[in-house]
Order: sequence, then structure tokens, then C-alpha cells
Amino acid sequence: MGKTEGNLLVRGATVIRQGQREKSDVLVEDGKIAKIEAQISADGVDADVVEAEGLFLIPGVVDDQVHFRSPGLEHKEDLEHATRACAKGGVTSFLEMPNTNPTTTSVEALEAKLEMASSRCTVNYGFYIGATPDNVAELQKAKRTPGIKIFIGSSTGNLLVDDQKALETIFAETDLPICAHCEDESTIRENEAWIPPSSNIARHSQVRDHRAAMVATVRATELAVRHKHAFHVLHLSTAAEVDVVQAAKPYVTSEVCPHHLFFNVDDYPRLGSRIKMNPSIKNREDNIGLWKALCDGKIDVVATDHAPHTLEEKAKDYPECPSGLPAVENYLALMLNQVAKGLCSLEQVVDWMCAAPSRIWSLKNKGAIEVGNDADLVLVDLDLKRTILDSNQLTKSQWTPWHGETLTGWPVQTWVRGKCVYRYQGEEKEWVESEAIGTEIEFAR
Repeated sequence: MGKTEGNLLVRGATVIRQGQREKSDVLVEDGKIAKIEAQISADGVDADVVEAEGLFLIPGVVDDQVHFRSPGLEHKEDLEHATRACAKGGVTSFLEMPNTNPTTTSVEALEAKLEMASSRCTVNYGFYIGATPDNVAELQKAKRTPGIKIFIGSSTGNLLVDDQKALETIFAETDLPICAHCEDESTIRENEAWIPPSSNIARHSQVRDHRAAMVATVRATELAVRHKHAFHVLHLSTAAEVDVVQAAKPYVTSEVCPHHLFFNVDDYPRLGSRIKMNPSIKNREDNIGLWKALCDGKIDVVATDHAPHTLEEKAKDYPECPSGLPAVENYLALMLNQVAKGLCSLEQVVDWMCAAPSRIWSLKNKGAIEVGNDADLVLVDLDLKRTILDSNQLTKSQWTPWHGETLTGWPVQTWVRGKCVYRYQGEEKEWVESEAIGTEIEFAR
């Protein structure tokens, strides 16, 4: 009898489930998790059998903040390259931002993006709808989306929403969860006016300073609490913002990105424009404070803000060099390396990168290894050491700010609904699926 596509039996792995470790076998049928038991016989099972003794099985990672550049900016990145990079990195679902060209600010544009993705994505996909000062009617009609994205700071086209009246309207008259890029435009302009012009890239963190982040985060969280509206603060960059977010619970959740955890202004001489980001990289004290807040449960999610540009674009002199960096294929490994150092647990990583984003955005059947859920799974080798190199990046931009770093702990196999999309069996036997087998994410609301 031939093997049925989407049927799988993983045997002998240590499964991360409900915040605990358990030695279990996991049976997948028709792309869904069908059984989780101590031992499941392979006799009579019509499935691919994977022996996983010594490895860990975790849910597929959900990256809730990416910029995959389709449509309109595909010389930097595209859905084919980006989603293959996701598969390699253990990311089985992504939520993509609306600042493409054209911007995703209408239901028509959203549905066009979903249709395009259906034939191009190796992993599962969802797209935010972007807020403008005058598109509330479109935001009210949108259903096939995780939520609304607001840019409270510089952005693409008409996506900047800095007017208080427009913000009040969005929070008051929409029902979908809202997330925002929080940097105060007025503060940035004031800093630009008094800080002397310079080609030194460190000026970027002076212009987009702690105050720019704090003012916008205070403003947005105050709106969320007053309107009792679910709100997610994207990419916290300062330790001081943590208290603001904490004070706004239960309406407000938050996330942090690897570049704000692991890079600071002292890295500019070494990495230059590779770490030019919005919000900007801050100080070492912010790295420490953000990491502590994450481990203490005060930050909910770790996401990438994957936003590639070509190296030619990044090589331009400051301030012409654009902000953004690629991260999807390395960020699970970066966090597993923290596990290897004893700085956090694998259970915490699963919560930050799988369970929490699925819960916050109401993803249907994602984020946990449970019977009935989609079989989006990742097999992890916590002892595997690999070195990140520009030359082995699958992102179209083919570079990384972590070039040359050796990490301990890597995904070695990734499945989307029970179908293998990535397998590592040594540098010469690494395979990534190129077919578009991802499906549109559904929302349980």
C-alpha cells in the first residue's frame, strides 16, 4: 500500500507539549495530529516513519511580523525565497505586513495578496490589513486577516497614521486586533532638526532614540486601554517600554526581535548598516532589560521583523542605506543557542514563538502539539552546531547580520501539515521543498 501524502509517524522524540516534556510518539493522518501516545506501532500504519530518538519535537514556529516584499519590491525578497527560508528555519506560518507596493489597505488588495500567496508559499500564510488616516470602512469589512497594522512613525506611501483623531477612530470603530510600529514621528523630526548631519550610522539611534519609542508606545497603549481594544506592540526596542506594556494589560501584548535582544550601538563599528533598523538598535542595558523581561513573562512573543534589502542597497552611505534585515531562517536557532547557554528553556522558546503568537492572533489549529491540530511540526537537535554564513542563506538577499556566528541547537526537519518541507542530514544532504504547499491561515474568532 502506498504512502498517503500528509501521513507521518514520529517515534521516540521528546515532545514539548503543554509546557512540559514527554517522551511520545506522534501520529499524523491527513495533515492533522491524530494520536500522541507513549508508543505507537508502525505496523499497518500508512505513513512516513521518522525515528527521532534523542531529538525534540516542537510545534511549528509562527512568525507574526515579516516583510516578504511581494508584490512590488521583489528584487529584495519574494514569497518563494522567503518561505523556503522559513521552512529551513522551522517557521511553518507567517503573518506579513502591509507595506508592499501597492500597500495592503483594502479588502481587494488583501484578497489579491492571498490569491498570489496560494501558488507561491512553501509554508502557511496570513496578511495584515494596513490602516491609513481614512480607510476605516475597509478595516471594518476585512475578515481574512489576523488584524490591523498601524505605523505610528515613518512608513511607506499613505500608511503613516500620526493624527490623534484618525487613531481614535481606528481604535473606536474597528473590532480586529491592532498592532503597531511605535516610534513617534514628531520626536524623530525634532531630533533630525537639532542633531548635526553626519554619515556616521550611530546617528540613526540618536534620531530614533528612546524617547521616540516611549512616546509612541505610551500613546498607543493609552488608546487601547481607553477603548478596551486588543493591541499588540511590535518590536519593543527599549527596556523602559516594558513597564508601559505591563500597565496596560490585559488589553496589550508585546513582542521583541532578535536584533533588539542581541545587538546594540556598540555593534555599529563592526556591522554598520547591516543592523540599521526601525526602531533603531539601542544600548546594552536595553538588551539586558528586554531579555530579563522576556524570561520573566513580561514580553509575550519573539518575532523577526524580517525585512531584507539587497547588500548593494545596504552598502549605501548613511542615511541613504535602508533599514531592515533578514532573520527567518536563523531566529529559532538563535533562541535555541540561548537554551544551550542555559539562559532560557526550550519550553519558554516554544511559548514565545509558537503558543503565544497563535493565541494572540487566534490562529486556528496552530501553536501546539495537540490531537486535532494541524501537523505543523519541527524536529530539533539541541546539540547540533552550525555556522551561519551569507553564502548558505536562502533569503533572496542572501546575507545575514549573524554571518560567521556558530550556534548550538538547530531545526533538522520541518513539516507543514505532515508534509516534509525541510530536512538536514549534514551539509551535503540538506533539502528544502520548493513546491507551494502552504495554505491560508484561518482565525478562530
